Amino acid sequence: MRRVRTVLASGAAVVVLAAGYAGLDVAGAVPGPLTTTPAPTASPLPTAPGAQRPPASPTPVLPALDADAPVPDPAVLARTIGPLLTDPTLGASVSARVVDASTGRSLLATAETVPRTPASTTKILTAVAALRALGDTTRVRTEVVAGATPDEVVLVAGGDVLLAAGAGDPDAVDGHAGLGDLAAQTAASLRAAGRTTVAVRLDDGLFTGPTTSPGWGAGDVGAGFVMPVAPLAVDEARLADAENAPRAADPAMAAARTFAQALAADGITVLDPGGGPVARAAAPPGAAVLGSVASATTSEQVELMLTASDNTLAEVLARRVALATDRPGTFDDASAAVVEEVAALGVDVTGVQLQGASGLGRDTRITARALTDVLSLVAAGKHPELGPVAAGLPVAGVTGTLHDRYDQPDSVAAAGVVRAKTGTLTGVSSLAGFVRDTDGRLLAFAVMSDSVAPGGSVLARRAQDRFATALAGCGCR
Repeated sequence: MRRVRTVLASGAAVVVLAAGYAGLDVAGAVPGPLTTTPAPTASPLPTAPGAQRPPASPTPVLPALDADAPVPDPAVLARTIGPLLTDPTLGASVSARVVDASTGRSLLATAETVPRTPASTTKILTAVAALRALGDTTRVRTEVVAGATPDEVVLVAGGDVLLAAGAGDPDAVDGHAGLGDLAAQTAASLRAAGRTTVAVRLDDGLFTGPTTSPGWGAGDVGAGFVMPVAPLAVDEARLADAENAPRAADPAMAAARTFAQALAADGITVLDPGGGPVARAAAPPGAAVLGSVASATTSEQVELMLTASDNTLAEVLARRVALATDRPGTFDDASAAVVEEVAALGVDVTGVQLQGASGLGRDTRITARALTDVLSLVAAGKHPELGPVAAGLPVAGVTGTLHDRYDQPDSVAAAGVVRAKTGTLTGVSSLAGFVRDTDGRLLAFAVMSDSVAPGGSVLARRAQDRFATALAGCGCR
């Protein structure tokens, strides 16, 4: 596989948040005096579109917090931090909010209820919805079952788009399950039944409706930013050994053909139904299972999705949310299901409208209030299943989409202190996450700009980094 596989995280990535701020701290998900895991360093991450491989030997991050630290004074925050939101590089449409992460108390707000185009900060909502609806320990299975006739087997797509073409890696998220392993199991089952010749069928009916969104850019698939949404894929349907490789037009069928090749390599003769080694057919109800492999857990996939800003994984997780809440697996139903799951947690979703779950949809709208309310829920500890959201957020200057930021003279002080999700589209720049202030208080923040001047994305990102850096450096009392 072209990409560096993401190793299953330990410590912060899997420990649940049990007691609000203290729970986050004990988990190592944010820094603090109760942290029991080693200071985190950047694990190898997939170089998916939007992600960058982190430095080989990053500096330890996330210094200790004071659990009894004072809360910033809103008036002082407004006077010292508020003016940064008028930076012209952010454009004329700016929303922002800062809250005390453990209580949700609003400390600074600018147009916080105005819906903005959020770009990939949308994934914070998707992550919360997936963890709530699916549970953090669930996995999806890719199976092969007996077909409608004795000479058929059916590959049943279960929602895993991170399959390896060959053997799976139990210590990985991307490539946790492998089609080579599935073929070996299937071949063994067939031989045990005295069968050495079969026709392969594909059942990929789990998701329905269009596979691409009208809100995506015309070149997003070709540029490798996302694949056509399907419930089955090898390496998210990349066609080349490159970071931004174009994607297969039919990811599930491409994966099924890879499976058929692996089955043939295991000594089973695969019949050609005409036009190729695989045809589509629904699996018979109650069919005998001939082989099965399981993905990494939902929590591990959520962390990968957030850290690497993986658009494909976000869209697939949202469809799983739709199915888990008795909706069809379509774009529209997945979008609605994510919003409903967030609302069910008590978050005010007034003005929130999703066009897909990755943030690529240009018609998606989210408020800064909704983002910070969700982040406060993650920190508060009443929903410990949401802990992977904190663990998955990129760390400034160290991991994921923040690994190459916070290296400027006016932001380097916050490297390793800010943990936040980025969001970038043409004309859009957003940042939302957690920061430890100079007194050791944990704050949640969001700053959104959706009228950034053409060619101004880098300057807008730096302005938002300065905002988060100022929060980190201001006790503001």
